[in-house]
Amino acid sequence: MSHCRQQRSGRDFCKKEQCCPLPPCDTRFEIKGVLAMKSVEEFRFMKRCLLLAKRGEGNVHPNPMVGCVIVQGDKVVGEGYHEKFGGPHAEIIALKNAGKKAKGATMVVSLEPCVHFGKTPPCTDAVIRAGIARVVIASRDPNPLVGGKGIRRLRKAGVQVKIGVLQSNTQALNEKFFKYMRTGLPYVGIKLAQTLDGKIADGAGTSKWISSKAARTVVHRLRHEYDAVLVGAKTVLSDNPELRVRLIRGRDPVRVVVDGRLSLPTTRAIFNTAAAPTWLFTSSRAAGAKKEKIRKLVSQGVRILSVPSEHRLNARAILRTLAAEGVSSLLIEGGADTIDGFINQSLADKLYLFVSPKILGGGLNGFTFTTPRLLRTSIHCTTPTVQTIGEDLLLELLFIHD
Repeated sequence: MSHCRQQRSGRDFCKKEQCCPLPPCDTRFEIKGVLAMKSVEEFRFMKRCLLLAKRGEGNVHPNPMVGCVIVQGDKVVGEGYHEKFGGPHAEIIALKNAGKKAKGATMVVSLEPCVHFGKTPPCTDAVIRAGIARVVIASRDPNPLVGGKGIRRLRKAGVQVKIGVLQSNTQALNEKFFKYMRTGLPYVGIKLAQTLDGKIADGAGTSKWISSKAARTVVHRLRHEYDAVLVGAKTVLSDNPELRVRLIRGRDPVRVVVDGRLSLPTTRAIFNTAAAPTWLFTSSRAAGAKKEKIRKLVSQGVRILSVPSEHRLNARAILRTLAAEGVSSLLIEGGADTIDGFINQSLADKLYLFVSPKILGGGLNGFTFTTPRLLRTSIHCTTPTVQTIGEDLLLELLFIHD
């Protein structure tokens, strides 16, 4: 899969809050005739690249978020970021902003410049033509179309190249892209909203609303950032969700429903595909036995994807099918049954856990595995980052896989 990178146009790259004054000239040094920056300056400008890159979040699929800054002496002379899939690359717009000042300058960029023809010509050729003397790169590109080739092309042309400045930060920013490129499977996030005692719904099955509107707004932001959002049949029956992006301005993800028995009524809101696409996974057995329902759903615009199975669908098979369709990230908003398969097959990458200051004392649990684990075999996560969102807490954790 090729990827292009676009960035903002215009010459608004030197706003007061965006520029970092550099120390005097004696903090720089020569490397083979090239005036280079010390590490502290490289970190500073790479942080700026990452801030720029993040502006493209949710708009650049299937591409990574990329930012670029061009520095001449102690001044930023050009910058750019990938704004929307199919547009010019971050490096290209930064070079355009820099103009003739790019000659002999240092380019700081968060991902290795591309060397292949995709939506646009290779960035490496433009970098070389502009006379950039040195390129500081956060991370190699995991895309096999690039993967080190851009770095080799630059060095062959006599451009000094340094790699690894804030590498982990760049890879964390583009965690979905790196996972997809390295494994061929979508990055999987799981979102749960629960009470203090771990309930995702009360005893009557009501879950609207456990979390605050502020927390729900964050969920809509997550939907915007993921390619697809998945729920199981029970969630569709109990909540009748639309799974669209409404509380913020953003794109609607592909809506994925897992219904192994093909039991859902065709009148559920999620099967109204006029606003957003819906894909339904079902078992090959159900698809063969309920052809009339299949025809009805297809006539409504629903895409049917059958997986060889009796009823319960394999999570890995679902991910492989989604990956083959170009889905590089998946947000799961289903209940305990849906979550079970992804977590216990070590297919989940991140957990977004919203905790509301409510206690029910009973109801539906968020985590109920088909085969409960012992303490020694429990699933481990990283130490969470914690934010206060309205009246709720948001814990973000990464699943630790052996």
